[in-house]
Amino acid sequence: MYFTHMPLNPTRRGTRDLVASPQRMHAAVLAGFLPDVADRDRILWRLDNPERHRLDLYVVSPQEPSFEGLADQAGWPAQPTWRTAPYEPLLDSLEAGQQWVFRLRANPVRSMRMGDGERGRRVPISGEENRMDWLLRQGVAHGFTVPSGAHDRPNARVSEERTEQFRRRSGTGTVTLKTVTFDGLLQVTDPVALREALLSGLGPAKGYGCGLVTLARPT
Repeated sequence: MYFTHMPLNPTRRGTRDLVASPQRMHAAVLAGFLPDVADRDRILWRLDNPERHRLDLYVVSPQEPSFEGLADQAGWPAQPTWRTAPYEPLLDSLEAGQQWVFRLRANPVRSMRMGDGERGRRVPISGEENRMDWLLRQGVAHGFTVPSGAHDRPNARVSEERTEQFRRRSGTGTVTLKTVTFDGLLQVTDPVALREALLSGLGPAKGYGCGLVTLARPT
Protein backbone atom coordinates (compact mmCIF):
# COMPACT_ATOMS: atom_id res chain seq x y z
CA MET A 1 0.00 0.00 0.00
CA TYR A 2 1.05 3.57 -0.68
CA PHE A 3 0.39 7.00 0.82
CA THR A 4 0.46 10.03 -1.50
CA HIS A 5 0.38 13.76 -0.83
CA MET A 6 -0.22 16.21 -3.66
CA PRO A 7 -0.58 20.00 -3.27
CA LEU A 8 -3.20 21.50 -5.58
CA ASN A 9 -3.48 25.10 -6.75
CA PRO A 10 -6.86 26.44 -5.53
CA THR A 11 -6.65 29.49 -7.82
CA ARG A 12 -6.81 27.46 -11.03
CA ARG A 13 -10.10 26.96 -12.83
CA GLY A 14 -9.39 23.24 -13.23
CA THR A 15 -8.98 22.88 -9.49
CA ARG A 16 -12.19 24.76 -8.79
CA ASP A 17 -14.07 22.54 -11.24
CA LEU A 18 -12.84 19.42 -9.44
CA VAL A 19 -13.48 20.74 -5.95
CA ALA A 20 -17.05 21.70 -6.92
CA SER A 21 -17.92 18.04 -7.50
CA PRO A 22 -16.55 15.18 -5.38
CA GLN A 23 -17.69 12.93 -8.22
CA ARG A 24 -15.33 14.66 -10.66
CA MET A 25 -12.56 14.68 -8.08
CA HIS A 26 -12.99 10.95 -7.54
CA ALA A 27 -12.76 10.35 -11.29
CA ALA A 28 -9.59 12.46 -11.48
CA VAL A 29 -8.00 10.45 -8.67
CA LEU A 30 -8.90 7.13 -10.29
CA ALA A 31 -7.44 8.33 -13.58
CA GLY A 32 -4.04 8.19 -11.92
CA PHE A 33 -4.18 4.39 -11.70
CA LEU A 34 -4.17 1.59 -14.22
CA PRO A 35 -7.73 0.52 -15.14
CA ASP A 36 -7.10 -3.05 -13.97
CA VAL A 37 -5.55 -2.16 -10.60
CA ALA A 38 -6.72 -4.54 -7.91
CA ASP A 39 -9.01 -3.20 -5.20
CA ARG A 40 -9.91 0.06 -6.98
CA ASP A 41 -12.70 0.43 -4.45
CA ARG A 42 -10.04 0.63 -1.72
CA ILE A 43 -8.50 3.80 -3.12
CA LEU A 44 -9.19 6.42 -0.46
CA TRP A 45 -8.73 10.17 -0.89
CA ARG A 46 -9.31 13.38 1.01
CA LEU A 47 -8.97 17.09 0.31
CA ASP A 48 -7.76 19.38 3.10
CA ASN A 49 -7.97 23.16 2.88
CA PRO A 50 -5.96 24.31 5.92
CA GLU A 51 -5.32 27.79 4.54
CA ARG A 52 -7.01 30.06 2.01
CA HIS A 53 -4.38 29.50 -0.70
CA ARG A 54 -3.53 25.90 0.18
CA LEU A 55 -5.26 22.70 -0.87
CA ASP A 56 -3.82 19.25 -0.11
CA LEU A 57 -4.86 15.96 -1.67
CA TYR A 58 -4.12 12.76 0.27
CA VAL A 59 -4.51 9.31 -1.27
CA VAL A 60 -4.13 5.78 0.13
CA SER A 61 -3.92 3.14 -2.60
CA PRO A 62 -2.73 -0.39 -3.39
CA GLN A 63 -0.70 0.94 -6.35
CA GLU A 64 1.58 3.93 -6.86
CA PRO A 65 -0.35 6.68 -8.67
CA SER A 66 0.71 8.63 -11.72
CA PHE A 67 -0.97 12.03 -11.45
CA GLU A 68 0.39 13.81 -14.51
CA GLY A 69 -3.11 14.57 -15.77
CA LEU A 70 -4.20 15.91 -12.39
CA ALA A 71 -1.05 18.01 -12.17
CA ASP A 72 -1.75 19.52 -15.60
CA GLN A 73 -5.29 20.41 -14.56
CA ALA A 74 -4.89 21.45 -10.95
CA GLY A 75 -1.24 21.42 -9.88
CA TRP A 76 1.37 24.06 -9.16
CA PRO A 77 3.66 24.41 -12.22
CA ALA A 78 6.69 25.59 -10.26
CA GLN A 79 6.42 23.10 -7.39
CA PRO A 80 6.96 19.34 -7.03
CA THR A 81 3.81 17.59 -8.16
CA TRP A 82 3.23 14.73 -5.71
CA ARG A 83 5.08 12.54 -3.25
CA THR A 84 4.34 8.86 -2.71
CA ALA A 85 5.78 6.64 0.01
CA PRO A 86 5.18 3.05 1.12
CA TYR A 87 2.48 2.95 3.81
CA GLU A 88 3.67 -0.26 5.45
CA PRO A 89 6.25 1.34 7.79
CA LEU A 90 3.54 3.36 9.53
CA LEU A 91 1.06 0.48 9.53
CA ASP A 92 3.65 -1.89 10.98
CA SER A 93 4.55 0.60 13.72
CA LEU A 94 1.07 0.57 15.29
CA GLU A 95 1.01 -0.75 18.86
CA ALA A 96 -1.63 -0.88 21.58
CA GLY A 97 -1.43 2.11 23.88
CA GLN A 98 0.10 4.50 21.34
CA GLN A 99 -1.45 7.93 20.93
CA TRP A 100 -1.67 9.66 17.57
CA VAL A 101 -3.02 12.98 16.34
CA PHE A 102 -5.64 12.18 13.72
CA ARG A 103 -7.79 13.82 11.08
CA LEU A 104 -10.85 12.32 9.43
CA ARG A 105 -13.33 13.76 7.00
CA ALA A 106 -16.48 11.70 7.42
CA ASN A 107 -20.12 11.38 6.46
CA PRO A 108 -21.78 10.44 9.78
CA VAL A 109 -25.16 8.85 9.07
CA ARG A 110 -27.68 6.56 10.69
CA SER A 111 -30.18 4.18 9.17
CA MET A 112 -33.85 5.18 9.47
CA ARG A 113 -36.71 2.81 8.66
CA MET A 114 -39.36 4.62 6.65
CA GLY A 115 -42.05 1.97 7.00
CA ASP A 116 -42.77 -1.71 7.56
CA GLY A 117 -40.84 -3.88 5.16
CA GLU A 118 -38.95 -0.96 3.70
CA ARG A 119 -35.20 -0.81 3.56
CA GLY A 120 -33.56 1.63 5.97
CA ARG A 121 -32.53 4.99 4.50
CA ARG A 122 -29.33 6.73 5.50
CA VAL A 123 -29.90 10.13 7.08
CA PRO A 124 -27.20 12.55 8.24
CA ILE A 125 -26.43 12.79 11.94
CA SER A 126 -26.73 16.37 13.19
CA GLY A 127 -25.36 18.00 16.31
CA GLU A 128 -21.74 17.89 17.47
CA GLU A 129 -22.46 15.61 20.43
CA ASN A 130 -24.26 13.08 18.24
CA ARG A 131 -21.47 13.19 15.68
CA MET A 132 -18.90 12.67 18.42
CA ASP A 133 -20.87 9.64 19.61
CA TRP A 134 -20.69 8.32 16.03
CA LEU A 135 -16.91 8.77 16.06
CA LEU A 136 -16.57 6.96 19.39
CA ARG A 137 -18.62 4.03 18.06
CA GLN A 138 -16.34 3.89 15.02
CA GLY A 139 -13.41 3.68 17.40
CA VAL A 140 -14.89 0.73 19.29
CA ALA A 141 -15.34 -1.12 15.99
CA HIS A 142 -11.98 -0.14 14.50
CA GLY A 143 -9.38 -0.42 17.22
CA PHE A 144 -9.09 2.96 18.90
CA THR A 145 -10.49 5.20 21.61
CA VAL A 146 -10.53 8.98 21.91
CA PRO A 147 -9.03 9.87 25.31
CA SER A 148 -10.76 12.42 27.49
CA GLY A 149 -9.45 15.97 27.50
CA ALA A 150 -10.65 19.15 29.17
CA HIS A 151 -13.88 18.90 31.17
CA ASP A 152 -13.75 15.12 30.74
CA ARG A 153 -14.88 15.42 27.13
CA PRO A 154 -13.38 13.48 24.20
CA ASN A 155 -10.11 15.03 23.03
CA ALA A 156 -11.46 15.71 19.55
CA ARG A 157 -13.49 18.35 17.79
CA VAL A 158 -15.44 19.00 14.62
CA SER A 159 -13.20 21.47 12.82
CA GLU A 160 -15.25 21.82 9.64
CA GLU A 161 -18.80 21.15 8.51
CA ARG A 162 -19.71 21.13 4.84
CA THR A 163 -22.79 20.57 2.68
CA GLU A 164 -22.23 19.92 -1.01
CA GLN A 165 -24.69 19.42 -3.85
CA PHE A 166 -23.68 18.08 -7.24
CA ARG A 167 -25.29 16.30 -10.15
CA ARG A 168 -24.99 12.57 -10.53
CA ARG A 169 -22.79 11.43 -13.38
CA SER A 170 -25.81 9.75 -14.94
CA GLY A 171 -27.68 13.07 -14.90
CA THR A 172 -30.60 11.51 -13.02
CA GLY A 173 -30.65 13.97 -10.14
CA THR A 174 -28.46 15.59 -7.53
CA VAL A 175 -26.50 14.30 -4.57
CA THR A 176 -26.50 16.18 -1.26
CA LEU A 177 -23.50 15.28 0.86
CA LYS A 178 -23.10 16.45 4.46
CA THR A 179 -19.60 15.97 5.84
CA VAL A 180 -17.64 16.93 8.92
CA THR A 181 -13.92 16.93 9.66
CA PHE A 182 -12.77 15.51 12.98
CA ASP A 183 -9.44 16.54 14.46
CA GLY A 184 -8.14 15.12 17.70
CA LEU A 185 -6.17 12.50 19.58
CA LEU A 186 -6.73 8.75 19.42
CA GLN A 187 -5.27 5.87 21.38
CA VAL A 188 -4.67 2.50 19.78
CA THR A 189 -6.53 -0.42 21.37
CA ASP A 190 -6.31 -3.00 18.56
CA PRO A 191 -3.48 -2.43 16.03
CA VAL A 192 -4.86 -4.99 13.57
CA ALA A 193 -8.32 -3.41 13.50
CA LEU A 194 -6.90 0.12 13.23
CA ARG A 195 -4.61 -0.96 10.40
CA GLU A 196 -7.64 -2.23 8.47
CA ALA A 197 -9.47 1.05 9.14
CA LEU A 198 -6.53 3.04 7.75
CA LEU A 199 -6.65 0.92 4.59
CA SER A 200 -10.42 0.65 4.13
CA GLY A 201 -11.69 3.92 5.62
CA LEU A 202 -14.42 4.78 8.11
CA GLY A 203 -18.06 5.29 7.30
CA PRO A 204 -19.82 5.78 3.94
CA ALA A 205 -19.21 8.10 0.96
CA LYS A 206 -15.60 6.97 0.47
CA GLY A 207 -15.88 7.65 -3.27
CA TYR A 208 -16.71 11.25 -2.39
CA GLY A 209 -13.57 11.91 -0.34
CA CYS A 210 -14.69 10.61 3.05
CA GLY A 211 -13.28 7.94 5.33
CA LEU A 212 -9.52 8.44 5.04
CA VAL A 213 -7.87 8.68 8.49
CA THR A 214 -4.44 10.30 8.68
CA LEU A 215 -2.13 9.97 11.69
CA ALA A 216 0.73 12.10 13.00
CA ARG A 217 2.92 11.87 16.05
CA PRO A 218 1.84 14.14 18.92
CA THR A 219 4.15 17.12 19.37
